Parts: sequence; C-alpha cells; structure tokens
Amino acid sequence: MSLATHELLLLRHGESQWNKENRFTGWQDVGLSDRGREEALNAGKLLCEHKFKPNLVYTSVLKRAIHTLNSVLAQMDMDWIAVEKNWRLNERHYGALTGLNKKETAEKHSEEQVQIWRRSYSTPPPLIDFEDPRHPRFDLRYQGIDAKLLPRGESLKDTVERVKPFFAEWKNKILNSDGNTSTLIVAHGNSLRAMMMLLENISEKDIVEINLATAVPLYYRLEGVDLKVGEKKFFGDAAEIQAAMDKVKNQGKK
Repeated sequence: MSLATHELLLLRHGESQWNKENRFTGWQDVGLSDRGREEALNAGKLLCEHKFKPNLVYTSVLKRAIHTLNSVLAQMDMDWIAVEKNWRLNERHYGALTGLNKKETAEKHSEEQVQIWRRSYSTPPPLIDFEDPRHPRFDLRYQGIDAKLLPRGESLKDTVERVKPFFAEWKNKILNSDGNTSTLIVAHGNSLRAMMMLLENISEKDIVEINLATAVPLYYRLEGVDLKVGEKKFFGDAAEIQAAMDKVKNQGKK
C-alpha cells in the first residue's frame, strides 16, 4: 500500500460580476468583479501563509476561474507552473435560467421553485434547445467535444456525472505518481461540490446542504491508495467563512 500523502486544495473563483448582481451564471463566461479580484488576491496570500505549494494545477475553461487562478499563482510567484484547463470543471449549466436574477425569479416562480432549481440534487432547470445559439456546441472552446456530452441545463446530479471522468483521471494520476503530490483546483461552487461528494462519499441528501463561498480555500490531506481524508479545513477566519456560506445559501430567497 502506498505511504504517499497527497494534498488537495479546492478554491471557488472570486466573486464574478453576475454573482454581484445575483444572477444565474453557469457556463456564461462572466469576469470577476472588483471584489472578486480582491478576493483572489487574498486567497493567494492565504496559500502563501499556509505554505501550500502545488505541483498539479487545474481550472475550468471559464475566465472567472482562470483569472482567479492566475492571481493566486502570481501571489505565490508560481506563474510558470503548467495548468490544465478542463471543461468538466465548469460550473453547473443553468439552462434557460442563465442570466436571470435569482430574487426576481423567486418572485415570479416562487421561492420554493427557485430553491428546487438551485438546491435539489436531481431536478434540472428549464433546458435550452439544441439549436439555441447559447448551446455550448456553438462556442469555440468546446469544439472537438461530442455535442451530446455538452449540457443544455444540469442538475447537481448531472454535474457530478460530468465531473466523474475528471475525478477518475486525477485520482489515477496522483496514485501513480512517484511521491507526494499537492493539487490545486480552482473552479466553481457546483463542480467543486461534485469533487467533494466523490472524494468524501457525501450523500445526495447532505451535499445539497453544503455551500461554498467565493475564494475560500478548502484544504485536504489525503492518505493511502484509498485517498482517505486525514485532514480537512478551510483557510481563513471561521466566522467570516460561515457568514459568506450563509449568504450563498440565501441567494434564491425573495
């Protein structure tokens, strides 16, 4: 049995402009807000304080995650490191809800319905049509990917299924490495919850209660061939992190 220790740090991107406006964002390629850029800087400083040095780095193909990662790496003076951008780490696709204000949508369709769309495990949002110009198959970054794999809208369950191949490849890579590894993944609230679910065997019931705040580093120390969680903790002030998570939880309310 391998005695190697593997570190994993999950980081949701900093606040985006649509996060600020309380809109469903999904695969829409929205940039960071001024606050989001500041959050990314602070996340980088926290990683420096905790002396976290990755040798494997991943992000999605959406610029709010990419720009957050770039800022974090700059803070650590690691701009040189190779980065793998993977579409499977994209945020959950919100289908026809994309761009809508969450509060206004709750007022129109009811708070209960919006909470089902946002927080149920297996209920998808209203889907966009395959011919809709917003479909990912019309985006250059997804050329070469089978259009049948690209979503028209996703539940959290769908997002987990999308992330599974990435998780399997990453797991295989670190378990076949020559020694200890440190992985940094900068992605999105739902794709990171999918990673957590797969890593910790979190139930469908429990995963919907987990909320990840923007730019708060979540650290794991993993042990052995089964990647057992030896340590799990957030970097930062506990009270501030809890307040930020509560804010995420309440985004879909009137």
